[in-house]
Amino acid sequence: MKRAIIATTAAIAATFAAPATAQEAPPEPGLELLYRSVVSLGEAIEVGETARGVRRIIPITGGTFEGPDMRGEILPMGWDWQLDVTGGCSQIIADYFLRTDDGAVINVVNTGALCRPNEDGPRPVRTSPVFEAPLGKYEYLSEGAYIGTLGFDPTVQEPHVVITVYKAN
Repeated sequence: MKRAIIATTAAIAATFAAPATAQEAPPEPGLELLYRSVVSLGEAIEVGETARGVRRIIPITGGTFEGPDMRGEILPMGWDWQLDVTGGCSQIIADYFLRTDDGAVINVVNTGALCRPNEDGPRPVRTSPVFEAPLGKYEYLSEGAYIGTLGFDPTVQEPHVVITVYKAN
């Protein structure tokens, strides 16, 4: 029995580890819009200096999201941990929930770095969202690779960020 398990495991590993030939090379990835969100933010809570840098917490108080195949609201129960580190950047880790218009609740953990402009001007903010979606219609979110952009909408008056998420295909 033990030999059979080892042999099966080795065969599976060999299948996934086999080098791709030129004919089997995967296509170059592209990006497709998943959704654009406007995320409402609460007042920053300054934690202060820690052993790792200056820490703050920004409450996520709501918002909306919409894309070609999904739309809904951002639940008012998330947060964005920010840590100022050397080099003029802040590490960001946001943890929040989407509720789709058909009732699914999806957890999002979105990480990235927010850096001050340098001599060349503003630096784009890119994030790496990871989704935990319920089984069913949205479970594909838990299996993909995603990239986000972070910006602002000058027409929105309240404190906010605009996060646009793309799926790698």
